Amino acid sequence: MISEGDRIAIGLSGGKDSLALVYALAHFRRVAPVRFELCAITVDAGWPDSDYGPLQRFLAQYDVPLTIEPTRIGEIVFKVRQESNPCSLCANLRRGALNSRAAALGCNKVALAHHLDDAIETMLMSLLLEGRFHCFRPVTHLTRRDITVIRPLIYVWERDIAALAEELDLPVVDNPCPVNHRTQREEMKRLLAELEARFPGARRRLAAALKSRAGTLPWGQYLVRD
Repeated sequence: MISEGDRIAIGLSGGKDSLALVYALAHFRRVAPVRFELCAITVDAGWPDSDYGPLQRFLAQYDVPLTIEPTRIGEIVFKVRQESNPCSLCANLRRGALNSRAAALGCNKVALAHHLDDAIETMLMSLLLEGRFHCFRPVTHLTRRDITVIRPLIYVWERDIAALAEELDLPVVDNPCPVNHRTQREEMKRLLAELEARFPGARRRLAAALKSRAGTLPWGQYLVRD
């Protein structure tokens, strides 16, 4: 995922996952056999009273500069478009803003903090809501912007990230979105927890299903690990 001379922009939402990604990549940079640069980009959706001070202080510890990208995404999604299912449009706009700013900063890669549970939840959403077997890739090259998106935490279970965030007391920022915790992804998260409770080991078996579909979902050498 990371090569000599890369300049990597970390998509930093302020949640535990993206903060853990900053921590992991900053430490990896110190011991990696290749040299690479890091920066972080936070897409500001335009919510009032957003405070990025805790993120800036956290990043300063690891010499990772932060860029705040101002947008009107919140206004566009909830007031202008009045979307009944706002998450899809919001995600597309945020990705566009993130990738545009990364390109403007001279980055050739964007690192996102999706973990293995995210991958399983995406697969479930695709199966149940779209009738297809689909998931994001660990590595994706965006030809239009000539940027490669990487997901370095793809092997990691969410529970392990949560434990790390608690141990390190990461400065997690609350998500001010009006539909926070009321999204389709949250429904999939609850469904996955119910499946695991009823059928112990279901989470690992669903992860293995992603691996078995490597021909359809080009994970290639990215093996699913416990």
